[in-house]
Amino acid sequence: MKTRRTRSQEKIITLLNTQGRSLSAQDIYVKLRQQKQSMGLATVYRSLESLKLEGLVQVRTLASGESLYSSRQQDKHHLTCLQCGTSIPIGECPVHDLEHRLQDKHQFKIFYHTLEFFGLCDTCLEQDPPD
Repeated sequence: MKTRRTRSQEKIITLLNTQGRSLSAQDIYVKLRQQKQSMGLATVYRSLESLKLEGLVQVRTLASGESLYSSRQQDKHHLTCLQCGTSIPIGECPVHDLEHRLQDKHQFKIFYHTLEFFGLCDTCLEQDPPD
């Protein structure tokens, strides 16, 4: 079932499709204002929630609790440092086949998946080596 998108949702999709990185709701709000697009922050959040439920945007939550949104077209996975918050994109996806098998086996429409590993980057390890 395809629902009709609002103008606000279309603006957000267009913005996310042009970005090379994931954005927080606050980042989206600021970028839209810089483009002279009038939209309140609450509208940004409501629109992102609707787009997420339709499978048109994907969200990943950082260790800090911040949510980052991106176009569903972007299939990026990350190594994320728990100390400094650096996220290193992983250039491959080892779970695509699993996604297809699960979708077929369980008759479940998967919109997207995320894969994130948490730990410490080299810089943080050098500053404070584990015991």
